[in-house]
Amino acid sequence: MRIAVILLLGALAIASGAVLKKSGETPEEEEIRADQRLKEINQELARRKNINTVAAWAYASNITDDNLKSMNEVSVETAKYLKELASELKEFRVKDFKSEDLKRQIKKLSKLGYSALSSEKYKEILDAITAMESNYAKVKLCSYKDPKKCDLSLEPEITEILIKSRDPEELKYYWKQWYDKAGTPTRENFNKYIELSKEAAKLDGFQSSAESWLDEYEDETFEEQLESIFQQIRPLYEQLHAYVRFKLREKYGGEEVPEKGPIPMHLLGNMWGQTWGEVASILVPFPDKKILDVTEEMVKQGYTPTSMFQKGDEFFQSLNMTKLPDSFWKNSILEKPEDGRELVCHASAWDFYDQDDVRIKQCTRVTMDQFFTAHHELGHIQYYLQYQHLPTVYREGANPGFHEAVGDVLSLSVSSPKHLEKVGLLKDFKFDEEAQINQMLNLALDKMAFLPFAYTIDKYRWGVFRGEIQPSDYNCKFWELRSQYGGIEPPVTRSESDFDPPAKYHVSADVEYLRYLVSFIIQFQFHQAVCEKAGQFVPNDPEKTLLNCDIYQSTAAGNAFKEMLQLGSSKPWPDAMELLTGQRKMDASALIEYFRPLSEWLQKKNKELGAYVGWEKSTKCVKN
Repeated sequence: MRIAVILLLGALAIASGAVLKKSGETPEEEEIRADQRLKEINQELARRKNINTVAAWAYASNITDDNLKSMNEVSVETAKYLKELASELKEFRVKDFKSEDLKRQIKKLSKLGYSALSSEKYKEILDAITAMESNYAKVKLCSYKDPKKCDLSLEPEITEILIKSRDPEELKYYWKQWYDKAGTPTRENFNKYIELSKEAAKLDGFQSSAESWLDEYEDETFEEQLESIFQQIRPLYEQLHAYVRFKLREKYGGEEVPEKGPIPMHLLGNMWGQTWGEVASILVPFPDKKILDVTEEMVKQGYTPTSMFQKGDEFFQSLNMTKLPDSFWKNSILEKPEDGRELVCHASAWDFYDQDDVRIKQCTRVTMDQFFTAHHELGHIQYYLQYQHLPTVYREGANPGFHEAVGDVLSLSVSSPKHLEKVGLLKDFKFDEEAQINQMLNLALDKMAFLPFAYTIDKYRWGVFRGEIQPSDYNCKFWELRSQYGGIEPPVTRSESDFDPPAKYHVSADVEYLRYLVSFIIQFQFHQAVCEKAGQFVPNDPEKTLLNCDIYQSTAAGNAFKEMLQLGSSKPWPDAMELLTGQRKMDASALIEYFRPLSEWLQKKNKELGAYVGWEKSTKCVKN
């Protein structure tokens, strides 16, 4: 929900109070005064963030026009305070300060984002983003079987069809409708958004919004690191891609799936081709092997949404981490309310910037996947609890990807057969080599397939922000990147009369996407580090693999993890990563090690099948 994101960014505001220069004040005296002022700022910052979060929670848990209006009003108001804060802090001669901590706090508080714009233009960019997001939310599609029935929403109807249908014409029909309606109508608002975001970035001291976004990663070589990561993972990704394309070609025939070209994305079980796990039944190498699924056992044992989170709480306590406060159980929404109100059901964790006020909002169902999601969301909550002692400006992840990675690291342990057996949910499961290949492939269809998608979503936007991609090329450049990095293409030919990028929510809603890519890489670095500390992983030991590592009940792993989380963003993220892993850069080696048995199996299998590895350039977007 982008409005909430803007609102929370807008919360970096304080009651105005000019910094008064004092004649004859020495640099040392000024630094002491700045230190005292920042203590006041952080107190006020916590208060305002709490107000903003309360407003966002009210809207997300009860979608009404009044709650939306209240939330937007808070956002506009706090944007004004942001400018006052930045103006005030510029009066300090920060470069002369000795304290790196003071310099860091002032730099973080001085970044304005869209609040650098005038109040009128701030409202314009908010309106443009809201209009794109609203268009996305309101799209209705017509039924393939009954074209006069035009009330189908992406969630749940179209999503379920994409998962279940194996009729390529039906899938193509819904794909085209969605992109035509969710993307193309937003071009005018997108252009306004790009224009104003460029202006805001320059006012904030950046060349473009690309540099503003990348500044959150505090490393001038970060783009180069990402390209290096893709060189690391490309061989494994190409093997996975080759196998999936071959199996889809077996299923749908050569007319639907080319032998050497990109994969038509409508056949991958997902509107954006970002994850491929929904078509695993077509792809699983050993279909006779039992697939890991404890949903039935959970139901049999009487699991409820609340008991699922209680299990998660117990998991963290076993690591010597913090027990969930009573207020969590009192204030969270753990299942869909029965009072008929509309709410955002997407699972989310919330920090209210008040002592121990942390919550989750999730319309939880009793399934294995939701069990893992509960642990993921509790990972965010644990992060909030571990850094809540810090000044408010530091109460966030070390970089935007850290929060997502922390949640996923716990999910990797919880989803292991070893853990599910330990908590009594898995019985008589033989985790032999074939079962392991099945499980790794299932995971790779989500984790590996996602990486090029996540990269291209923001690589495309960086190009637009920087003016490297011109409006006349907006659509075809997008598909060119999807083909170049992911070997994916649209099922029908597109042109510059179409405009497809905003058919992905995060583009319509102006949500930076690189955080998800970063999290998918560093979670494996974190996973390997904590598994080693728990004595659960030893290289080349078939009994102690990353795939079947479970850090449950390891205080050594928990204490090491906790030490990193307690830093929040008080130090540059390489410092936080080094504390846990000994590494200062993102590296895909741990991910590659996790999937090494699958990689070896895919290489042999693709040779055996004669599957073509790599892909030819897509021709599915043409200039008008």
